[in-house]
Amino acid sequence: MSTLTIGIIQAEELVAMDSGGTSDPYVKVYLMPDKKKKFETKVHRKTLNPVFNETFVFKSIPYAEIMTKTLVLAVYDFDRFSKHDKIGEVRIPFNRIDLAAPLEEWRDLDPPMDEETS
Repeated sequence: MSTLTIGIIQAEELVAMDSGGTSDPYVKVYLMPDKKKKFETKVHRKTLNPVFNETFVFKSIPYAEIMTKTLVLAVYDFDRFSKHDKIGEVRIPFNRIDLAAPLEEWRDLDPPMDEETS
């Protein structure tokens, strides 16, 4: 079994989703295909450049399975009275990276994918 530590540091130049020209972003973190365990950062109000500095730990992942999983970082705009809008997401298939070394990099957000196909 292995543990996987994911750090969400910051985002820059997010798309404004609110009428005031800002967003209230937060990040959902989960592994595909199972989506059993999800984490969320705190919501950062009225900003397009949030600094999260949050860490999440996925525990007890069988090492043989980890290479079949994809990390999803989905950025949402919090809305108090309606459905939260997905700003975009990053998907990182573990079979394409070296999990033995820490990976720290900027990634551009891809447009939101339809929840039914994701």
